[in-house]
Amino acid sequence: MHIFFAGGGTGGHLYPALAIARALVRADPRAEPFFIGARRGIERDILPDTGFPFELLDLHPLYRSAPLKNWRTVIGATSAWRRLADVARTRQPAALVATGGYAAGVALAYASRHRIPIVIQEQNSFPGMTVRYFAQRAAQIHLGFPEAAAFLRYGPKTQIVDSGNPVDLPSPSSTSALPSTRLPEDHQQALARWGLSETSGKTLLIFGGSQGSEAINQVVSEWITQMRDESKGQVGRRGSAVRVIWATGKGSYAMYQHLESATVKVRPYISPMADAYAAADFALCRAGAMTAAELAVWGIPAIMVPLPTAAGDHQTANAKALAAVDAAILLPQPELTTATLSAAINRLSSDAAGLETMRQAALHRARPHAADDIATHILTLL
Repeated sequence: MHIFFAGGGTGGHLYPALAIARALVRADPRAEPFFIGARRGIERDILPDTGFPFELLDLHPLYRSAPLKNWRTVIGATSAWRRLADVARTRQPAALVATGGYAAGVALAYASRHRIPIVIQEQNSFPGMTVRYFAQRAAQIHLGFPEAAAFLRYGPKTQIVDSGNPVDLPSPSSTSALPSTRLPEDHQQALARWGLSETSGKTLLIFGGSQGSEAINQVVSEWITQMRDESKGQVGRRGSAVRVIWATGKGSYAMYQHLESATVKVRPYISPMADAYAAADFALCRAGAMTAAELAVWGIPAIMVPLPTAAGDHQTANAKALAAVDAAILLPQPELTTATLSAAINRLSSDAAGLETMRQAALHRARPHAADDIATHILTLL
């Protein structure tokens, strides 16, 4: 039973597809996921190590700021359509699961033309252009944020499911291993793996996506330097000391690695992220949909700095949705300064009751079984 997956260009579109594919195989060994992606996307680096068969096509986004480049998009789509037709004749897909992004557009058009059942998984609270266009043709639409339904025009037979965003859990087969049931000793062990003492305050996890965020990094650097000067080497203010786990991104690591100390751990990237999530009490991060989903599953409150150039400003919409239920603090990038960051960190690190309220609000938004639930709906459809 071949099931095509289309979506990529970025990890935010690819990783949900991988989580659903793995859940499908767990639920029904007859399921055979096949991935369709873009040669220029992150999938070219990720898919070879997943064990799933795949085909990378000459797909391009719409070049909104440079429309003269869109000839690449048209020519690439034409060649991709022909190659996709060859693959479909060989594998005869029972369904197409699309997770958005420019890498999904041609596959969605092909499935619609050839009456292949379409399942869409939309990660963000404001749906992307590809998802909005094909929503009317979908048999199922699975929403990462229920707020997204208001922006979709779907068909009379389309099934809308508030499933949450699918994430890979540390141990999907064991409910006792779910992050929401984290015990104090688990947190202590996680801190020990980072070489951090549990007696030195709360742990702040800082990351800005796979490539890092220079806007966040610069302010964090200033904040750490200022806090050390004020407290003679200890990050944080008196009575609310803070431990820091900071992923700068590979390109920026050399610039900030000198800030490493007993209470500040600086890394170019973190893998697996579960090691950092298990140690964190709160986070400073962007507001991508999958970041929001993972933080919710782990019950980690966040100070969210949305990427202002994200398509449709969807990261701001994500952050507003979480801030509205008190699971996050929205700090727009133009307002991100050493003073505003310090105020937000001090607020969370010094108010244990408030932090726990935010943790519970985050857990309330969590969908730890989203991937399995989506897989069950897909198999029911088939």
